[in-house]
Amino acid sequence: MNQRPLILVSNDDGVDARGIHALAEGMRLLGDVFVMAPDGPRSGMSSAITTTQPITYRVLSEAEGMTICSCSGTPTDCVKLAVSEVLDRKPDLLVSGVNHGGNEALSVHYSGTIGAAIEGCVLDIPSLGVSLVHYRSEADFSEAVRLAQRVAKDLLRNGLPHGTYLNLNVPNTPHVKGLTICRQADGRWIREFDRVSTPDGSPAFRMSGEYLNYPPIQPDNDTQRLSEGWASIVPCLLDVTHHAFMNELKSRGLDDAAAR
Repeated sequence: MNQRPLILVSNDDGVDARGIHALAEGMRLLGDVFVMAPDGPRSGMSSAITTTQPITYRVLSEAEGMTICSCSGTPTDCVKLAVSEVLDRKPDLLVSGVNHGGNEALSVHYSGTIGAAIEGCVLDIPSLGVSLVHYRSEADFSEAVRLAQRVAKDLLRNGLPHGTYLNLNVPNTPHVKGLTICRQADGRWIREFDRVSTPDGSPAFRMSGEYLNYPPIQPDNDTQRLSEGWASIVPCLLDVTHHAFMNELKSRGLDDAAAR
């Protein structure tokens, strides 16, 4: 009854990234922190899992209220391993990040940082992904950590509905206007690759791209709110069923079970 909350922290930038160390220290004020993060960068891994080789981990440091471990697997592997095999009790909260770069709009489907939050949600742990819209190494994570603390306090107190996790993105500004609840922007990436030269002259491409919203642009989408200086919170669901479309598909005669 007197135990401090147990907070599991992970990311996709790797255990040595500045963002995760800032986040872990911030979460330490709210509970006992256990970090299980990849041993190197795993950006863009989404919810990938390792199935072809064993996964290992090692303890890097232990201190009062803080244990830091590295894992050879993906962000999702990190969460699975920590909860299933390493920790002696279920975490009260999972926080993933702070990601070096935004995970707004469609990036939610690609991000390993969000993949870790999704896995926490799968395991029925209140889960939060945190990203800063800044890609350079000298990024200031203080505002992202402050806002993550605020959301984490609420989740420890009130939890989340089953199958729901939160995606928090913070704009790169010293004075964020505050938090706003909004929707995922609807759009796609265009001009996704830059051509790069190779020694033998063969074609090679580096991922780049520009995000373009589909019209009509809803004023409460996350990319819009971030551009206005707000930190965006998008509540996300594990269930990707398009429930409203089910009846239309049935009306097309594709549901043999319904016809019996």
